[in-house]
Amino acid sequence: MTNTRSWHQLRKLVHLFCFLAFLALPFFNVVRFDIPRERFYFAGYELWINEFAIVFFALMFLMFLVIVSSVFYGRVYCGYLCPQMIFSEASMNLESRLRKWVLKRFIDWSPKSRTWLHRAFFYGMVAAASVFLAFIFISYFVAPRDVLRSVLTLDIRTAGGICGAAVTLITFLDFSLLRLRFCTTVCPYGYLQGMLGDKNTLLVHYRDDTHECIECRKCVRVCPMGIDIRKSPFQIECVHCADCIDACDEILGKLGKPGLIHYVWGEKGPLAAGHRQPWDARRIIVVVLLLGYASGLAVALSTRRPVLVRVSPERAKLYRVGADGRIYNQFRYTIANRGGKPASVTFSFRGLPGASLALAPNPIPVKPGATLEGTFEISEPAGQLREMVTHFSIVTGADTIPMTFLAPEGK
Repeated sequence: MTNTRSWHQLRKLVHLFCFLAFLALPFFNVVRFDIPRERFYFAGYELWINEFAIVFFALMFLMFLVIVSSVFYGRVYCGYLCPQMIFSEASMNLESRLRKWVLKRFIDWSPKSRTWLHRAFFYGMVAAASVFLAFIFISYFVAPRDVLRSVLTLDIRTAGGICGAAVTLITFLDFSLLRLRFCTTVCPYGYLQGMLGDKNTLLVHYRDDTHECIECRKCVRVCPMGIDIRKSPFQIECVHCADCIDACDEILGKLGKPGLIHYVWGEKGPLAAGHRQPWDARRIIVVVLLLGYASGLAVALSTRRPVLVRVSPERAKLYRVGADGRIYNQFRYTIANRGGKPASVTFSFRGLPGASLALAPNPIPVKPGATLEGTFEISEPAGQLREMVTHFSIVTGADTIPMTFLAPEGK
């Protein structure tokens, strides 16, 4: 592989990897919201909506990843990782290839007929791709099997079906009409980058101190954003794709000269090739924050219990006295199996000598993702001297839950 296309080839390989990841993530529950079931899947964990702390740490960690990449590497997300850029470039390449194919295959047709045929092929393929991409996108928020069922039945009545149809239409209009105009008119990330970058952030920079430029303008022609990098490295449209670097290296390489456009660490900093990025207090702070969020997330996930048990006393009636004189207190339990395997929970107690627990079955089996609710009673024999309020504990495996037992005075 020569240096003339090295950055372009690297970027396309990254685009391919990102596309494959986009297809795979919702099916392997790496990062996915399941809105109907109120679940958040992250790194293989199934988090429930009431586990807000873990969800918060996960989202903050992902947000700080974007911030750190912006501080260190500028618009690298835009050029290498952004779905809008990836699919927009794919759409433009498809349109160009189809135009050449139609011209070659139907050279005897009139220009107007070839144009109509080209447009029919292009819009048809974009429409099919829009349905597929909308299916993948909605699968990040609804179980893929439910989305597939909506697609196969042409469902536009349920919320999922309506959202899928809307996303399909938006995707079609985006990749057939809007494309990279989104980056220069709507996307807020370019403006955010202006605030996050500093004097050591990675840039694509034109440097010609010895006036070697031959004015071939190939760097302008290959730029997907249609800008002239020679004017400024801080143009909001520049996504640091490095196509201009490859173009300049290719043309001047034929003349035995080095290219004039480079990746650099800041406008006045050294070339990125062969030099490490300078570190300062700002970079140390953002890395420490990122590590802090990553550590918090790791601790939260490692200490998370897949089976959550809650027990509360039923105090609508403080206690009841049976025909045999026994004192009964009723309790309500909720068991949530947040793991991916079947589980069972055994209830016992300590701190109430002579008392008994009435619960069947015990242990209680719980299927993965299921939530069970029920009641049980704890009773003590008649005539046993007891305070009106006795503190004891209910034990459910590794959990010990403080509780109180109520009885008539003097019984």
